[in-house]
Amino acid sequence: MQSLLKYLLHRPAIRFGLARDSRGKFRDPRFVSFISQSNRKTLNTDFQDAVLRGRKVLRYALVAGVAVGGAWVVIESAHALSMF
Repeated sequence: MQSLLKYLLHRPAIRFGLARDSRGKFRDPRFVSFISQSNRKTLNTDFQDAVLRGRKVLRYALVAGVAVGGAWVVIESAHALSMF
């Protein structure tokens, strides 16, 4: 039982900042090599900002839709209860 609790409650020292991560900033050097050799175009930040604004508008529309749907359910429920 003690070993099970020790296993479940164990947290590596790296997460707490008590030990250095020996892997460095880039954890897989093959990935860095691939990125440097692939000659990919730089990301258009204007397009990225437009995507982020679109996601924000979509999120607000979704929240507004849920709020309107909830209000409709409450109103219809109140109307149905008033009939009885």
